[in-house]
Amino acid sequence: MPKVSDDRLAARRREILDGARHCFAEYGYDGATVKRIEESTGLSRGAIFHHYRDKEALFLALAREDAERMADVAAEQGLVQVMRDMLARPQDFDWLGTRLEIARKLRTDNTFRAEWVARSTELEQATLRRLERGRQAGRLRDDVPTDVLLKYLDLVLDGLITRLASGQPTDDLHDVLDLVEESVRAHK
Repeated sequence: MPKVSDDRLAARRREILDGARHCFAEYGYDGATVKRIEESTGLSRGAIFHHYRDKEALFLALAREDAERMADVAAEQGLVQVMRDMLARPQDFDWLGTRLEIARKLRTDNTFRAEWVARSTELEQATLRRLERGRQAGRLRDDVPTDVLLKYLDLVLDGLITRLASGQPTDDLHDVLDLVEESVRAHK
């Protein structure tokens, strides 16, 4: 039997993730049935689940991919820049429209919650390291503990995701993000 190249396997996984992202964005987590994922990817159930154990593993792979991408941006440019990227390219984050379903699943499914938290830790750690570097450099306020600043920014991120997920207008949010950024800066 011929061996499939690593490049071809990576390309197939990319096809699956791209199709699944679109499917989750359009139908939500619960509505993204296996049949719909097949239609979205143009691949058979067997081809999809050869690479991913099940729908949850596929969803968590998307979460991991986005967490890594956001962590890279947060480490270099800060969490507010991640939010600015969401506003500039909402189509890259449209699958996060499943956020309300995810909140329910996080509350009721311990295994899913553990996997989700593991995927989110990288973004949180990258943001915390950047905040600590900013504080050491004198760019961030020092009257509030770093972990409080992290929770504050995380709440703003959750609010932005909820707003995007619910289809509310986002045109006026650039000024809000300017305010958020200013609120964590040191004032001399």
